[in-house]
Amino acid sequence: MHDRIFYHIYPLGLLGAPNINNFDSEPKKLLFELDSWLNHLLELGCNALYLGPVFESTSHGYDTADYYSVDRRLGNNESLVDIIEKAHKLGVKVVIDAVFNHVGRDFWAFKDLQEKGERSPYKNWFSNVDFTKKSPLGDSFSYSSWRGYYQLVELNLKNEEVRKHLFGAVRLWVEEFQIDGLRLDTADVLDFSFMSELSKYCKQLKRDFWLMGEVVQGDYRKWIGESMLDSVTNYDYHAPLYQSFNEKDFDRLSSILNRQYGPTGKYKKLHLYSFVDNHDVNRAASDLNKPEHLYPLYLLLFTLPGIPALYYGSEWGFEGQRKEGSDTELRPHVVYSKRFSWVKHPDLFNSLKRFIELRKTIYALAEGDFEEVLVKKKVYAFLRYQKNEMVLVIVNSDKCSRTVYLKATQIRVGNYRDVLNNINYLCAEEKGLKLVVSPNWGAVLQYLG
Repeated sequence: MHDRIFYHIYPLGLLGAPNINNFDSEPKKLLFELDSWLNHLLELGCNALYLGPVFESTSHGYDTADYYSVDRRLGNNESLVDIIEKAHKLGVKVVIDAVFNHVGRDFWAFKDLQEKGERSPYKNWFSNVDFTKKSPLGDSFSYSSWRGYYQLVELNLKNEEVRKHLFGAVRLWVEEFQIDGLRLDTADVLDFSFMSELSKYCKQLKRDFWLMGEVVQGDYRKWIGESMLDSVTNYDYHAPLYQSFNEKDFDRLSSILNRQYGPTGKYKKLHLYSFVDNHDVNRAASDLNKPEHLYPLYLLLFTLPGIPALYYGSEWGFEGQRKEGSDTELRPHVVYSKRFSWVKHPDLFNSLKRFIELRKTIYALAEGDFEEVLVKKKVYAFLRYQKNEMVLVIVNSDKCSRTVYLKATQIRVGNYRDVLNNINYLCAEEKGLKLVVSPNWGAVLQYLG
């Protein structure tokens, strides 16, 4: 997966599912509407889909009620099989959400615990169940929850019956749905022995199965490795990416990138999942002070190390902010045939297509090492190189064109082709390289020799 380009869809929002599940109505047929979006992401150049959450839940999808059934607000198991089969025919890999740290209060085993109390055979399925206390929601017992949010009941992942139940679901997802990987929700608080056992189990089911964990902070090396995960979310550089534009200073991004990917970077050989926005954080178009910075921002996303992901609608500059703990604005309902009524930046789509095409065709941009070349307040330049291939990327966040000079000691002497702007350059041993970078844009110079 490390050379794939992801398109991220939050289906409950995108498809306009009801906010609350009544667990009684017939399954809807919303998943079939993803057909248009599959063709859309393919047109962009994306070749992997992160879709989730999709299983039966109470509200937002991360409060699971049944790991074995597709959420009736979206469809049924057959409709998910159908959409993944269509994705595979288009050459698109599919990764879905796996929410294993907690379940919702409508989860069948928790409802049994509510009904039977200490007589429930599932009392050890949940963390720190204590019958001497009441929960804040009025249960006759207390329990551990995710971050004190008692709608999310923490599972006891050390319990073998719990593991057996979850692994059984994974087998269903792999064998029936034919998924290619999982994004582990809240991986930063998951039990490490559970993740290790899960990894071994998944690789037995499907040799090239991919596991990516949601890790907000920490040393990412703890989660990645043999018998562990293949990737984690790179939240470390998510905020510095857009802050460098707002603060008119690339120093902050520079320090993060050097620490992560520089010559002595601690994540130099890791393929981290990178993004500028997702279903949990403000849209990039809302966080940037100047919307024109969307162009150089995305150029960075697709040329820096990592596995780049694009969140639905952001290819047109959709806006959205978290408000009073609500994520509704981040997860809008978009009817594909009416999508242009949402479009804020119509030219962005074609620019992203160009960035993605470069990412897919230039091997060094996907696999190459990273080395910083130039750091200015509004200009940032770096090299990506792999074996005999080298690419120089320059980004300009200024409102006017900027002339960039690089010495022959900073880059290789020889001929270069700016494949983004179709211009040829020469780096001479005496004069180095001189070029003009357009405002709020960039250059991608491929070394020709």
